Amino acid sequence: MLITTQDELSGFEIVETLGLVRGNTIRARHIGKDILASLRTIVGGEITEYTKMLAEAREQSLDRMIAQAKIKGADAIVGMRFVTSPVMQGAAELLAYGTAVKVIPKRD
Repeated sequence: MLITTQDELSGFEIVETLGLVRGNTIRARHIGKDILASLRTIVGGEITEYTKMLAEAREQSLDRMIAQAKIKGADAIVGMRFVTSPVMQGAAELLAYGTAVKVIPKRD
């Protein structure tokens, strides 16, 4: 699946727009990881526990968006974006969305 944040794909022509596709996940912090993260804020450095959690959330929301695009018969997703929003204290939603399209290679 081709994915871009741009409205067009270089080297391809959009021949059909299939509509909005999205994938989301909601993740909550873990108390044990919060303790480690708090300690890390004292000494400085990357909080790897949260980095890993957010990377997993991005991948899961992206996979869900791609699955929805495949169901629609898409070849690509254009205008892809990530959005995050709090759901409750200690939990947040990560949403991936874009426009599913059918494309063909451009002819010179």
